[in-house]
Parts: sequence; C-alpha cells; structure tokens
Amino acid sequence: MREHGGVRSCPSLAQLGGWLGGWLLRAAALLGLSTLLLSGCARESVYQQESFVFGTRVEVIIAGVDEAVAVAAADAVLREFDRLHRTYHAWQPSELSALNAALAAGQSVSVSPEMAGFIADAQQRSAVGEGLFDPGIGRLIHLWGFQADEFVATLPDAAALAAWRAERPGIAEVVLKEGRVSSRSRGVALDFGGYLKGVALDRGAAILRAHGVNNALINIGGNVMALGDRYGRAWRVGIQHPRKPGPMATLALADGEAIGTSGDYQRYFELNGRRYCHLLDPRTGEPASATEAVTIVIPRVADAGTRSDASSKPLFVAGAADWPRLAKKMGIDEVLRVDGAGHVQVTAALNRRLTWVGDAPADLEVLP
Repeated sequence: MREHGGVRSCPSLAQLGGWLGGWLLRAAALLGLSTLLLSGCARESVYQQESFVFGTRVEVIIAGVDEAVAVAAADAVLREFDRLHRTYHAWQPSELSALNAALAAGQSVSVSPEMAGFIADAQQRSAVGEGLFDPGIGRLIHLWGFQADEFVATLPDAAALAAWRAERPGIAEVVLKEGRVSSRSRGVALDFGGYLKGVALDRGAAILRAHGVNNALINIGGNVMALGDRYGRAWRVGIQHPRKPGPMATLALADGEAIGTSGDYQRYFELNGRRYCHLLDPRTGEPASATEAVTIVIPRVADAGTRSDASSKPLFVAGAADWPRLAKKMGIDEVLRVDGAGHVQVTAALNRRLTWVGDAPADLEVLP
C-alpha cells in the first residue's frame, strides 16, 4: 500500500516482495520509466505509469489489457495532463497567466473555447458552493505565498491583505460574452488549482475508454477515479489520516466513482505554532482552520471527477456548523470530515462503506 496525497491506492503487489516492489516504484518515479507490475500470475498483470503534474504525483494503473494497449493509453492520458498543466498554470507563463495580466490591466480578451468553458463551468460551481470555492481569488492565493513551488513561512503584507478584503474580487466578477473575457474588478486573478485535477480525472477516464481500457485507477494527488475493477475485485483506496502516517479507513470504489480529498496537510506552512494551509476562506481572506480534512465520494456521472475536486473545497471551508447543510444542497451524500480538533464526522451513507483501519474513532459522529 503506497501513499498518494490524501488517498492511498491499494493494488495487490505483495507477491513482488516488499523491498523489491518499493525499489521498482521508486525507480519508475525517479527515471520516468513505464513498469509492468505483476501480481500472483501473469493473467492478473497491472500496468502502472507515474508522472509529476499539477504540482503532485500522478499515477495511472491499468488492468486487463495487453501492455502495448496500456502503454499507449497511459501515455495519452499523461500527455493531456501535461497540456492542461502548462496551459492553465497560474503563476508561470501560460494562457491563463496571460489572461490574468489582461484582466489586471482592465482589458477584454478573446479566449479559447476550452478556456471559456472552464470559466463558465467554474462560475456555476462556485455559485452552487456559495462562493466558498472561488477560482477567482488568485491574487489572494499569491498574497499568502501559495503560488510557488516552495512556501516561505511569512504572513501577507497587512495593507495588501486589507485591500483585498475591502474589494473581495472573485470569479463572479468575470464577464464572458461571445468568447471574450473581461472583469468588473481588476483584482480578479484566475487560479484553477482547486478545479483542474478533477477536470483531468474526467479527461483521463474518457481517454482510457477511447483506447479500449475499461479497468483502471487514476490518482492525481489524492483525487481518484475508478474504472471497472481489478480482475473482478473492486479498486480499493485508503483515506489518509490528516495527522498520522497511513490511512484511517479504506473504501472500495465502484465503476466510474470518484473520490476527492481536501486537507491542510499537503500545502501549508507553520509560523509561531500555527498551521496556515492553502485552502483559503474567501469570506475572511484567511486560511480555513476549522477543518483538517474532508473526503467526498461522487457516484458515476459525466463530471464525477470535476465534482470530486471542486465540491470538497466549500465543505472544507464551511466549517462544523454549515457543512452538512451545504453538502445536502450540493447533492453530496458521502462525506467524511475531520475537524480542527481531530473529531471525525461521517455521513451514514459513507460510513456503511468504510472499513476502518484498526478501531473506529472513539469520538466518531455519524450524521444522517
């Protein structure tokens, strides 16, 4: 069992031997090699390819097809992921950074149909999440130092943060008309970091199916989608404990289901004994602190991956009092939340499916 951000995938590789299996995986990650991993017999071979995209580890595991088919399919998926990453990078030169510069200058810009579609879709998802998921707060993310590969433990300039709070620019200020984009506020800067991994899951699943792959697991830093199964057994993933090594529970995913996790343990810095995570509350301009992690499961729908990514953010930010109401409004039935004190809440629908690692949490709260 190997860790992948918020979720751990669990292919059956025990027959390879612990040390040898771990060495092969490390070599594949370091050298960018494609490795054919075998379980107990050749009839149950799985093909695994890894990369580093969207600032995180990406893994594609394919079962039930010849190696040549698996190689071509995985290569196509990772090429698309790399294209999305480069096109919509928020702080390195890209189509998105060029658009943000134009918006800051008060200009109207013609954008690609794909970009226009992302903006319209993200606006709708932000509205459903009552603005707690807002891809238009890129300037705030920059102020907190999270538009960087390495974080510096320092607080934002107080005056700049106060100015942002006074304006509170967001994606709702973006105007999209006939393929052109403008903004009612020059303070808007788009950052699709909380959205694009989910889009990539949906794209990856479509690419795999187009290549004749119907049994696979795609993992993008803890955002996971399952296709089919693994030789008659469901793909099983683990939900990472936000404060301990290893998973707190495991879950079998059905065909087409997606799982998304938002946590304060991947992108954060600590200062004077306090943790500041990258998940920002647009209402306050501060990192959300009432939650350690939220995991949601989305059933098979056309946009399951996108929903799994975009919908976990507002539930993380909403806090203890409001997340159950918001989850119901968003049509999300399966949620696990760990609050800022480590208290675990889970909806009854998800609790029925979980296998806890060790004993169930002593203070577990099951919600209807």
